[in-house]
Amino acid sequence: MAVPVRKRLQERPLAEVWGERDNVGVQDFVMLEHFKSQEAFVKNLTDRFRSKLIYTYIGNVLIAVNPYEELGIYTADYMGIYRSVNLYELPPHIFAISDQAYRTMRDELGDQCILISGESGAGKTESSKKILQFLAQNSNNVAVAGSIRDRLLQCNPILEAFGNAKTIRNDNSSRFGKYMEIQFDFKGEPLGGRILNYLLEKSRVVMQMPGERNFHAFYFLLAGASSSMLSSLYLQKDSSAYHYLRQGDAMLVHGMSDKDLFTEMQEAFDHMGFTSAEIKSLYEVVATVLHLGQIEFTDLGRDQSAVKNQEPVVSITELLGLPHGGLNMALTHQTITARAQSYSAHLSYEKALYARDALAKALYNRAFSWLVTRLNQSLMYTGRNTRMTVMGLLDIYGFEIMQNNSFEQLC
Repeated sequence: MAVPVRKRLQERPLAEVWGERDNVGVQDFVMLEHFKSQEAFVKNLTDRFRSKLIYTYIGNVLIAVNPYEELGIYTADYMGIYRSVNLYELPPHIFAISDQAYRTMRDELGDQCILISGESGAGKTESSKKILQFLAQNSNNVAVAGSIRDRLLQCNPILEAFGNAKTIRNDNSSRFGKYMEIQFDFKGEPLGGRILNYLLEKSRVVMQMPGERNFHAFYFLLAGASSSMLSSLYLQKDSSAYHYLRQGDAMLVHGMSDKDLFTEMQEAFDHMGFTSAEIKSLYEVVATVLHLGQIEFTDLGRDQSAVKNQEPVVSITELLGLPHGGLNMALTHQTITARAQSYSAHLSYEKALYARDALAKALYNRAFSWLVTRLNQSLMYTGRNTRMTVMGLLDIYGFEIMQNNSFEQLC
């Protein structure tokens, strides 16, 4: 009796079926006949993408084209067939790069790093998640590896809330660089992890382009916090009421619930061991930044200015425990030191606005740095000293061309 084609395919090894499916174009651009032709390069990439083959090699470099859909190629079965195989033995895949880096680290006892780069929305953060899943799934001690993977993945809702934002190109764009380390013992078993951040796009705190938002955390807090919490922070739910949030005129993101994501962020805080006092202090800093944006100044002429409205100043001093007069003075005056003598000078209207924005950016940047340091305390390996090797994942945030490009964009 004839066996149906679908059943015969299901009975064949996945590696064999997967290998036969990848028969469009060339899997490695090194093998392209007209390797100097840009048209040939793009055509090969396009043909493969249309056949839902999103990965292509250039030697040991992997090119990925974001399909913006689930392709079903990241299951445990696919992780299994890419374990301990040569790089070119199976079709190009993020798991193949992960396995190659892991085995090199384990066998040669040398640190490895996978660099993930690309424009905004290219799928860099998702790629790093897939690598973490592969490393955990293919560890001998699955329970320990899974715990470390879960903790690293639980960092994402927190880091994405405070470090991601809606841009013109991407509704959840990482606006900071991220380097993650997974620490392994000499047998290749995971021990702990670490996160380093760099180049947070601080300019977004005080200015957004049309169609863009500030960092998600501001909108999450206003949409998801209880009335009593907002009252304690002197905030209201309407995000359009705040100068630092309404410049891009994009209060909402299609398909994204700020309220639900606030709940997810809260759960991640609990999972990572944050105390209620730590979370409260963090929200107070976020609220302070919003209140800073509400401060207005009066131009007194002759390079002098004064705070026009005292309500946000009072809110800030209550949240941070500062003397009321001290903040007014700091925002409208500068201290100049010359020849071992210091004296106070007035700030003009324009300089007072600049000082306000500079303070807001510095506060948010320091809060974000503290957040990363606190997450690392939960990821740190605290066992006895042992020889360790490291697998690094470097996720560089994507470049976007804006009307005004500041240092964070150009570097």
